[in-house]
Amino acid sequence: MTGVSGADLYIDVPEGTVVADMDTGETLGDLTESKQALMVARGGRGGRGNTRFKSSVNRAPRRSTPGEPGESRRLALSLKLLADVGLLGAPNAGKSTLTRTLSAARPKVAAYPFTTLNPQLGVVRVGDDASFVIADIPGLIEGAHSGAGLGTQFLRHLERNRLLLHLVDAGGQPESADPVEAIRMVSAELGRYSERLASLPRWLVINKIDLIPREKREALLADIVARYDWRGPVFAVSAATGEGTAELCGAIARHLGSEED
Repeated sequence: MTGVSGADLYIDVPEGTVVADMDTGETLGDLTESKQALMVARGGRGGRGNTRFKSSVNRAPRRSTPGEPGESRRLALSLKLLADVGLLGAPNAGKSTLTRTLSAARPKVAAYPFTTLNPQLGVVRVGDDASFVIADIPGLIEGAHSGAGLGTQFLRHLERNRLLLHLVDAGGQPESADPVEAIRMVSAELGRYSERLASLPRWLVINKIDLIPREKREALLADIVARYDWRGPVFAVSAATGEGTAELCGAIARHLGSEED
């Protein structure tokens, strides 16, 4: 894109877009507000036309001066979703099912890895006067920080979130991975991708507890927390049945509200 002579060039793109110079890597702007505009190339100084040389003795001058060229840039545009809460976890942790349960969003849900191929947004309403936006990104695999499974394309969408929900399969099925190993893998990928992302508030959400006998749930949760040495909030839910989701939503609303006070 080039700023023409005498005019600066502005671009108007969707909110959440990061604009960078493709050649230098310099970030030119981070557009986080609706209708926000960004000048990406400054126009050159305009030339002088023949009327500027008109005088009492020369009524029709044929003299002019050329303008100066404006700046020229090649732009790289990347979109980062604007959401309050981000869901992350390994494939098949139940993120899309939880998004459907909590909000009006209808992401595709199926019992195989990588059902979700694109980030999904949903609005969660809590009572009559509170709501928040939740983002569901595709499941993360080992090496996501370096692009495995398109991980770098997905992780960037979590960078604007105010809270991360780390969803993990409770392990109630034979094919389920060890919950603690799943937590370790995803946590490691966050840290390798971005220190800022790894430092965001993160809650552990143990999903699919409907597959665990009630008398064994407390011991299972205690075992997961102890083996991983988890120090933050922990919630047990079933995205399929809705069990525990009201308590989770209430806690999220209170947390986000306290940040605004």
